[in-house]
Amino acid sequence: MRLEVKLQGERVRLVPYAAWHVDKYHEWMKDPWLLEMTASEPLSLQEEREMQVNWREDPAKATFILHAHARDDARDEDEASMAGDVNLFFNDDEDPHNCEIDIMVAEASKRGQGLGKEAVVLMMAFAVDKMGVHRFYSKINETNEASLGLFRKLGYKECNYVKAFQEFEFEYIITEAERAALALVLEKAAVLPLSTVDA
Repeated sequence: MRLEVKLQGERVRLVPYAAWHVDKYHEWMKDPWLLEMTASEPLSLQEEREMQVNWREDPAKATFILHAHARDDARDEDEASMAGDVNLFFNDDEDPHNCEIDIMVAEASKRGQGLGKEAVVLMMAFAVDKMGVHRFYSKINETNEASLGLFRKLGYKECNYVKAFQEFEFEYIITEAERAALALVLEKAAVLPLSTVDA
């Protein structure tokens, strides 16, 4: 999905997955544990480059790279600030406002700092306001304690378990109260234009 904005929170900046992100992203995805937790297959660097282009143009996917980048940091984001990614998938043909969301904090040094939580909430706020999402769901490996804990803390409720994939599914229904709370999150965030290198 071609989204022409960056989202700046208190400590995170979400930037649409661009060509300059690919090399580091590819290094992350050599980690067997990350592959298992994200139910991903290893790709060559060329395949990853092709995937980045495909995902950027696919109207059913929105992929943002999570940068550990504080609001008061005047520098541009760079490879050193890359921490992970957050994704939206619009795969429900019957309900285009039912959206899968996932988060990966790939950099071990940046885990446990609340960056994933802030990124998910910021992404949810954007999706509700700009895309009309009224239900989020997430599929999480049963051994991924960090993600299970994160989504439970955010108020997601367990709604399914798929034994074949050893995955829990959690959902979050957007009520008027949640919509108002997420609108406040977006009000406090900064929506920034893309630079030419991000396009």
